[in-house]
Amino acid sequence: MNLSKKAFALLLCVMLVSVSFLAMAQQAPVRVAALKGPTAMGLVKLMDDSREGDKYAFTLAASPDVLVPAIAKGEVDIACLPVNLAAILYKNTKGAIQVTNVNTLGVIYILEKGEGVKALSDLSGRKVYASGKASTPEYALTYLLEKAGVKDVTVEWKAEHAEALAAFLQDPEGLAMLPQPFVTVAQTKNDQIKIALDLTREWEQVTGDTMITGVTVARKAFLEDNPQAAAQFLKDYEASVAYVNANTKEAAELIGGFEIVAAPVAEKALPYCNITFIQGEDMEKALVPFYQMLFDQNPQSVGGQMPDAAFYYKP
Repeated sequence: MNLSKKAFALLLCVMLVSVSFLAMAQQAPVRVAALKGPTAMGLVKLMDDSREGDKYAFTLAASPDVLVPAIAKGEVDIACLPVNLAAILYKNTKGAIQVTNVNTLGVIYILEKGEGVKALSDLSGRKVYASGKASTPEYALTYLLEKAGVKDVTVEWKAEHAEALAAFLQDPEGLAMLPQPFVTVAQTKNDQIKIALDLTREWEQVTGDTMITGVTVARKAFLEDNPQAAAQFLKDYEASVAYVNANTKEAAELIGGFEIVAAPVAEKALPYCNITFIQGEDMEKALVPFYQMLFDQNPQSVGGQMPDAAFYYKP
């Protein structure tokens, strides 16, 4: 009888160990969401490498309106978002998300059909068609125009990049403010369109800081419960960004394959997309002054208050 009890106990232990290993093997994939554009473009090598595996599950969205509620409700673990929306989400979730890295620097350009714009002062008296109201494009342009003393610029805001581009193409005298890769899309539609001003360069000259467009955030619970998976994702993401920046043609093919933008457009746009990977202390040093600028312009642009130190994920 004692022998039977021992055998049963041993069998039970073996079963428990087996179940534990099975649970580990069947661990749910890390759910990652990104906007179609530069933030997703930096992920494409990782997305391609993950096609056959179960480590990651990727979702691409055309609008941040889809991503914000998804991560707030816990439907995804990680999301690539516009920089100001990350701060708003941090406030609205009472600190339930953290920023893990900067993924995109400045990608905003002023476009013209002609040769008239050489400096911010040349925007005086002009109409600019733009998208991105209540986000980095609006706040950056407003800040730069104020610093340049330019007050008589008419900005006509459109809901989508494609709508702003269409209006720009119809107005012979109009200008446009668009991000990459839509700048390249515009140039494929009209060979007279040229980049007049790189707002990232203008920003650096005026502020001495770096313009930031996109960041990656993660649910705090995910980061705390899965530190190894989080660390591996960041390592894999950094490697994907390095590949995309070093292999333009191959990366463009992947971008086209994932239907982010057409491969020929991606190949031309990639050198201007400022895709990056900045984490830890360097991330915080880059983000704090940028958030301060947003806050100074409109406190609600970052949720009504500056993100505190707990916002920054620094394992």
